[in-house]
Amino acid sequence: MSPMAIGLLCFILLFFALGIGTYFLVKGSGKRYIICGKSLPFFLVGSMLLAQSLDANATMGNATGVYLGGFWAGFQFPLGLALCLLLTGLFYAAPLNRMNLLTLPDFYFRRYNWVTEIIASLLMAFSFAILVAGNFAGSAWIVSIVFEIDYTWALIFIAIGIFIYTIAGGLYACAATDIVQIYPAIAGFVGCFIWLLYTYGWDFFAGSIPAGYMDLSGLTSMENGALLNWAGILALGLGDIVALDFMERVFAARDEKTAKISCFFGAGFTIFTGLICSGIGLMGLALLPEISDPRMVLPSIAMTSVPFIFGVFIMGGIIGAGASTADGGILGVSTVLGRNIIQKNILRRWGKTKIAKDNPGESEEVVQATAISDRKLLIISRLMAIPVVGFAIYLAIIKPEPGILLVLAFDVVFAGCLVPLTLGLYWKKANTPGALAAIIIGSVLRLILFYTIPEHLAGLDTLIPPVVCLIVMVVVSLMTQESHPPKHHVIREVPDDSYVIAGIC
Repeated sequence: MSPMAIGLLCFILLFFALGIGTYFLVKGSGKRYIICGKSLPFFLVGSMLLAQSLDANATMGNATGVYLGGFWAGFQFPLGLALCLLLTGLFYAAPLNRMNLLTLPDFYFRRYNWVTEIIASLLMAFSFAILVAGNFAGSAWIVSIVFEIDYTWALIFIAIGIFIYTIAGGLYACAATDIVQIYPAIAGFVGCFIWLLYTYGWDFFAGSIPAGYMDLSGLTSMENGALLNWAGILALGLGDIVALDFMERVFAARDEKTAKISCFFGAGFTIFTGLICSGIGLMGLALLPEISDPRMVLPSIAMTSVPFIFGVFIMGGIIGAGASTADGGILGVSTVLGRNIIQKNILRRWGKTKIAKDNPGESEEVVQATAISDRKLLIISRLMAIPVVGFAIYLAIIKPEPGILLVLAFDVVFAGCLVPLTLGLYWKKANTPGALAAIIIGSVLRLILFYTIPEHLAGLDTLIPPVVCLIVMVVVSLMTQESHPPKHHVIREVPDDSYVIAGIC
């Protein structure tokens, strides 16, 4: 076994041990499992948001994009994710944290109704299940190369390990593993960049950078991919606001101020580290001029061109980036399926369970919500992780590079779910018919454009549906004010102990 393989094995075992160890922090509580009892301080929340944003796209995909298509083709990933965290901190983190939500679809139930909640839940769950599969595949691909084992066995090994520690500690496990993954990775990226710059000098690298690679043509010229780059930046910057993994961490912050500044912390370090990875991608043009697989630019530099300590931190960070996104996705999807689909709708509506608490003045949906114990919520959430991981493993085997399928899945959520969330927070006239029309029309339009948009206009299929969604929701909401009065009064803080009893947050 090579020194790199030994070093990575130590990282992987450390991730697993820390994740398993957080089992004791859950203490049999669904709320502690899902959002750490809404108790996390700034450093933990900020580090977790940073780890989620610096995923495989923002690091390895960034370097590959820069190598192939210029600075903006790669830097769009960290820029979009940092923009998402900035906007979340400015406009979403405080009100959503104040509402004591457990999952993001809970908002759609409180603000609109149970049908809106189910549709949003299914869209988000499907897109994140694909994301989990993609990160399983990415981590397994690196493990198979470093350890020289079959991809399928590497996939099964990685997936089972992430599954076990995720269901053991929930969001606590995500926090523990994120801390260990993200800061050594950043140290590795920075150390690699400085060492290469000091060793070779910038002139060595500048001579290999093609004309136009570092100017603004990637944002201004359609011939240089500006439309696709802007679509990527805005899809990440706006679309990831409705990301389950980001919002889990926002809900887990102990107060709204902590949630806000944690988002800003994550945004700042995402931009900084993204710039470093983009720089390494440009350096790859001189170091690896004829590489057969451009996806290997960052791993190859880490394994062959820099001191071992930087290389092992980078490779551990790449694997950890996939693991941190995958565990957040598993937790997000399984809790949405368990809570918003099974607990609050299937068991409540067909199991005929009744609430045993008086809620005068609340809506009918709130009054009829299921009274399921915190312990049962934990059990259901853990059980739902089994089919989620099973589906992700299957998809990672038959389609190890989800590519356009993943882009489409997230674009559908972006097209349909962002506007109802934003207007639900900031427009008192937003109502249920408007939200339903927006989600359905926005999502369906994105699917239609996927098959009909001309290739030279690629990117507009991402940008047009959210605008149509906004227009539809405003028009329909205004037309139905009398028949469906808005429920804007529910956008307020509720007691921490009411989330299970009333199922309203």
